[in-house]
Amino acid sequence: MTVLFTGLARLALRAPRRVLGVATLLLLVAGVFGLPIAEQLPAGGYDDPRSEWSRSEQALARDFGVGGISVVFTVSAPGGVDSPPAQAAGRRIADTLQRSGVVDEIISYWSVPQPFSAPLVSADRHTGLVTALVAGSDGQAPVRARALAAELGGTADGVRVQAGGQAVAMDDINRQSRQDLIRIEALAIPFTFLVLVWIFGSAVAALLPLLISAFSIGISTALLRALNQFTDVSIFALNITVALGMALAVDYSLFIVSRYREEVAQGAPREQALRRTMATAGRTVTYSALTLILTVSMMLIFPMYFMKSIAYAGLIGVSMSLLGALVVAPALLVLLGDRIDSADLRGPVRRLFGRAPHPPRRTPEQTRWYRIAGFAVDHAVPVAVLITALFVLLGLPALGIKLGYPDDRVLPDAAAARQVGDVMRAEFRQNVAGTVRVVLPDGIGPGDALDRYAAALSRVPDVTGVSAPDGIYVGGNRLGTVSFGSGQRGDAAYLSVATSRDPYSAAGKDQLAALKSVPAPAPVLFGGLAQRDQDNVAGIVGRVPLVLALVALVTFVLMFLFTGSLVLPIKALIMNLLALGVCFGAMVWIFQDGHLGALGTLSTGATFAAMPPLIACTAFGLSMDYELFVLSRMREEWLRGKGDTRRWVAMGLGRTGAIVTAAATVMAVVFCAIIASQVSFMRAFGVGLTLTVLMDAFLIRILLIPAFMRLLGRANWWAPGPLAHWHTRIGLREGEAADDQAVGESRLPATDSSGMASS
Repeated sequence: MTVLFTGLARLALRAPRRVLGVATLLLLVAGVFGLPIAEQLPAGGYDDPRSEWSRSEQALARDFGVGGISVVFTVSAPGGVDSPPAQAAGRRIADTLQRSGVVDEIISYWSVPQPFSAPLVSADRHTGLVTALVAGSDGQAPVRARALAAELGGTADGVRVQAGGQAVAMDDINRQSRQDLIRIEALAIPFTFLVLVWIFGSAVAALLPLLISAFSIGISTALLRALNQFTDVSIFALNITVALGMALAVDYSLFIVSRYREEVAQGAPREQALRRTMATAGRTVTYSALTLILTVSMMLIFPMYFMKSIAYAGLIGVSMSLLGALVVAPALLVLLGDRIDSADLRGPVRRLFGRAPHPPRRTPEQTRWYRIAGFAVDHAVPVAVLITALFVLLGLPALGIKLGYPDDRVLPDAAAARQVGDVMRAEFRQNVAGTVRVVLPDGIGPGDALDRYAAALSRVPDVTGVSAPDGIYVGGNRLGTVSFGSGQRGDAAYLSVATSRDPYSAAGKDQLAALKSVPAPAPVLFGGLAQRDQDNVAGIVGRVPLVLALVALVTFVLMFLFTGSLVLPIKALIMNLLALGVCFGAMVWIFQDGHLGALGTLSTGATFAAMPPLIACTAFGLSMDYELFVLSRMREEWLRGKGDTRRWVAMGLGRTGAIVTAAATVMAVVFCAIIASQVSFMRAFGVGLTLTVLMDAFLIRILLIPAFMRLLGRANWWAPGPLAHWHTRIGLREGEAADDQAVGESRLPATDSSGMASS
C-alpha cells in the first residue's frame, strides 16, 4: 500500500493543476446532475418488505385492487358538520377525489349513513373527516397528496379544510428535510471555519478542508442521484451524506494539512514533506475511512430501504471524503506552497491579549495532554472507577428504552399533517388511523364462516365495529348491510376493524394480540398501523445481534492488526459501549421521556427503532479513528522500550491529544448543526452523535484509556505466540515515514497553550 501513497504524492507534485482541473470539472458536472436530488428522494422506506404487514398490503392490491397511502381531510365549520356549508365542502372533497383517478376507498362523514358515520365526526360535531388512499409509490403518493391538498385545502364560507394523513406527512417530511439541509449547511460551515481558524491560525489553511468537504458533498449527491435510478433511496440519505461528507472531509483534511505543516515547520522541503504526509497521515485516514465503511455497511443487513439508504450515504460520503483528502488536498497544498500559512487571523487576537502572535513550539512532554495523561496514569484506579461510574450512571435511562416507529408527530407543530393528526387524537372518540385490516387471501370457503369471524372480532374489547362484505358488526351483532373498507372475491376476503385505541400504544398492541387470538376460518394476514409498527420494530431488533456482532468483529480484527494485541480490542469494545450507553441514555431521557422539553420536539414515549443501530454503526466507525491514532503512538513508545508504562502512555497522548481533540471539535460542530433539524428523530441523531464524539475524545481517549493502560501494564500488548508472529508479518501500522524518518519522531502539529495545533 506504500506504493499507492507514494504515487498519490507524486501525482500531486507533478500535475497539481491538472488534478484540480479534473476535480473542478467533476464537481461542476456532479453539481448540475445532483442538483434536483432533493426533489426526487422520498421520505419512506421504513417497512420490512417481507413482514406480515407488507404481505397483507400486497394481497389487498393483488386480489382487490386496494392499496395506497392514507390521506385525511378535516372539514371544520362553526355551524357544525351538518350545516349546509360543511355538507357542500364534504361532498366537493369526495367528488374531487373520485374524479382524480389516483384515489381509492373514499370514506366520508357525509356519505356514510348513521350510526356508522359516528367515528368520522369530532366530539363537539364541528369537524368531519374524509379519508382515502392515494395510489402510488413512496415517491409518487406524497406528490399527488400535495396536489390534492393544494386544490382542496383552505377556508371558504367559514369552512376550513386541512389535509393530513400519512401521504401528506411524507410530503411534509420531504419539504422539511430540504429546509433542514439548508439550515445544517448554514450553521455548520461558518462555525467549522471558525474552529479551523482556531486550530490553524491561517484562514487559507482553514479554507482548505472546507473546499474538500464541498468536493465530497458535490460528488456524493450526484452519486446518490445515480443510485436512485436503480434502487430506492430515502431523503434522509441526503442529509446524512451532507453531514458525514462535511465532518469527515474536514476531519481527514485536518490530519493531512496538520501533518504537512508540521513537516514543513521541521525544515523538510515541501516535496519531501508531502511524501511523508501521505506515507503517514494519508495511511491513517485511509484505514480510518475503511473502518467506517465496513461498520456503516452493516446497515445493509436491515431489510428497510431507509436503513439501506443510510448505508449508501455512509459508503458514498466516506469514500468521497477520503478521495478528496488523498487526491485533491495534496494538489492544493502543492499549489498553495508558502501561502498555506497566509492570512493569519489568530495572531491579531493573540496580540490583543498581550500574547506572542506565534506560540512557541513545544515538545510532547511540555503539552497539557502529557500532563493530563500523567495524572490519569498516576491516579489510574480513581480515574477509571469515577469515569466508568459516571458513564454507567448517564447510561441508565437507556434501560427504559421503548422502540417504535414515527408518525406525524416527528414534524414541528406548524406542519399540516401534524396539525391534522393532533386534531384527530384530541377531538375524535375513535382513532381512524388505528383501523386494523384483516386479510384472508384464500380458503374461506362457502357458508357463513366469514360472518361468524367478523362477529367474533367485533366482541374484542375497544373494537367499535367490524366492516365485513355483508355488513357492519358491533358487539357480535350485525347492524345492517351497509359496508365499506371490506370486500370478497371467491375464497379471498378482507375486513376492517375499527378501534378506539392508539395503534402505537401498549394498549393498541395488546388489542392486536387479542384480535389475532380469535380463531379464523382461513389463513389470515393482519395490517394496519399497529401491525406495521410491530413488524418493523421486529425487523430491526431481530437483526441487531448479527449487526452488532459483525461490527464488533470488524473492530476487533482491525484493532488486532494495528496493535498486535488481543487485550486492546476488547478494551476498545468496552470503551465504545460505555460511550454508546451515554448516547442512548441521553436520547431516551430527552426525546423518549420528554426531559428538557424534548429539545423542542414532541415526546411520544418511544424511540425510533432505527436510531440505535444507526448511531451504533456510525459511532463505532468514528471512534476507531481516534482509537487507532492514539494507540499507534503509544505502541511506538512501547516498542522503543524507553521508560515505563507512565512514559509511553503519556508520550503517546502528548503526541496525539491536540489533533484528536481538534478533530473531535470539528466533527462535533458539524453534528451539532443536525440538532437544528425540525424532524425529531434527526435531531435525536444529531444529539446522539455529538455526545458520542465528545465523550469519546475528551473523556475516553484523554482520561479513561490512559488509566486502563496503566492498570493493564504490559498485558496491554499480549497475544499468543502464533498470533504475535502472524501480526509481525501482516499487521497494519499507521505508516512509516518516508526518507528514513525515525520511529517515534513527532508526527503531530506543535501545540500552543490552548492545546490546539499551531503553525
